[in-house]
Amino acid sequence: MGNLFIVATPIGNLQDISLRALETLENVDFIACEDTRRAFLLIGRFFKGSEKEMKRKLFSYYEEKENVKIPQVLNLLYNGKNVALISDAGTPLISDPGYKLVRECIENKIKVISVPGASSVISSLVVSGLPTDKFLFLGFLPQKPGHRLKFLEKVKDSLKGIQPTVVFFESPHKFLKNLTDLGSVFGDIDIVVVRENTKMHEEVFTGKISEVANKYEKGVRGEITVLFNTK
Repeated sequence: MGNLFIVATPIGNLQDISLRALETLENVDFIACEDTRRAFLLIGRFFKGSEKEMKRKLFSYYEEKENVKIPQVLNLLYNGKNVALISDAGTPLISDPGYKLVRECIENKIKVISVPGASSVISSLVVSGLPTDKFLFLGFLPQKPGHRLKFLEKVKDSLKGIQPTVVFFESPHKFLKNLTDLGSVFGDIDIVVVRENTKMHEEVFTGKISEVANKYEKGVRGEITVLFNTK
């Protein structure tokens, strides 16, 4: 029986790839990837000379097709093939597909091995200047305004006992609207915005919600992580 490897890849700076991750990707029989195009870029950067061989290992594994792909991956593993799972960037399963596959592997006594590396959650947390002893990761906020407000109210209620640093991802086109909802629930609190983490235009900005909204009133680009602590 084969093993499933959960392989972290860079979130921006390709130099953040680990030697173990490269070795694992080279040695496995197949690589399940969220986006084959992104995987091609990674392979082109680190596997020059063996690109064709590496690309033959790739097959797509994304959220909309996860239930269909799981039996295919399990079949490979049952037949002794080693499979690596990678996401578009960072550590798989963190707001990316994969946990259902891991759950199935555990239930079927297939070994799951983590190959750790970059994570935008941890990377943003350690540069935020906020407490790091406890944190709550929310992923992306709900898309519908009503659901989002109810969700944030529940988050607020849950913070009273342990007061963790809250971390969530944001998409550029919803950023300002979600800031408004965040402010309506928590007030004009201080937040930290980490944008384009590890990339050329990396930015860490701390300010009240109103100040952040003013700074980015003309729009914002790139990957965004928002953090705050109400302590």
